[in-house]
Amino acid sequence: MKDALAKLYSGRSRRAARFRYGLIAFDALTIVFFIATAPLAPTTAILIAEAVIGLLIATDVAARLWIAPDRWKVLRQPYTLADLVVIASLILAPLIGTNLAFLKVLRATRLINSYRVLKDLRRDTALFRKHEEAVVAGVNLLVFVFVSTSVVFVLQFDRATGHAGYLDALYFTVTTLTTTGYGDVTMTTPGGKLLAVLMMLVGVALFIRLARAIFLPTKVHHTCPQCGLTRHEIDAIHCKHCGHDLKIETGGAE
Repeated sequence: MKDALAKLYSGRSRRAARFRYGLIAFDALTIVFFIATAPLAPTTAILIAEAVIGLLIATDVAARLWIAPDRWKVLRQPYTLADLVVIASLILAPLIGTNLAFLKVLRATRLINSYRVLKDLRRDTALFRKHEEAVVAGVNLLVFVFVSTSVVFVLQFDRATGHAGYLDALYFTVTTLTTTGYGDVTMTTPGGKLLAVLMMLVGVALFIRLARAIFLPTKVHHTCPQCGLTRHEIDAIHCKHCGHDLKIETGGAE
C-alpha cells in the first residue's frame, strides 16, 4: 500500500498525474469555500464542512509524511507548514470562538507550488510551458491578496457586516497595495493604521514584484540543446550554464 501511494504522489504515470490534478482541484475548492465563508457566522453546516475538509487535509499530510524518505524535509516545506496551520485553525476556531479565516486561506499556498505538479503541467500543457512564470506569479498574487484581505477583515471589520464587509476589506487591500488610496475606506483604529503601514511597507513591494512577473516575465522557456537548461533571459544568445549558442524564437526583430 505504501508503494502504491508513493507512486500516486510522485510517479510519472498518467494515473499519478490525474491523482495530483485531483488534489489541486480539491485545494482550489477548499480555498473558494474558505474565502466564501470567511465573512459568515459559523453555522452547523459550515462547521461540519470544515471538519470534513480538515480530516481530508490531515489525511493528505499524513500520507505524504508516511511515504517520505525524509519526513523532516517534508515538514519544513512551506505548503506542509501551511496545511498544519490550516488544520490547527479548523480545530481551534470553534473552541475559542475566534474568526481565523486568514489562517484558513493559507491553504492557497498549495496551488501549483509543488515540484511534481509543475512537472505535470509542463509536460501536459503547452500554454503553461510558455507562460509558466506568469501563471505561478498570478497564483501567488491571488494568494497574497486574499490572505491580506482576510487579515484586514478579521482584524478590522465586524463579522456581522458579512460579504459587504469582506468586499470593503478586499477593496481596501487592493487600493493600498496598488498605492491608489482613494480614502473612502480607511483604518481608524491604532491597530488598523499599523496594519495599513505594514501592508504599504512590505505588501506594495511584493505586489509590484508579482504583478511585474505576470506582465513582464524576466525569463523565457527554451531548452538548451547542450545541457538542458530550460529558463533563460529574454535576450539571451548563449546558455549561462554551459555557454552553448541559443536560438530563442522571438516575436520580432533583428
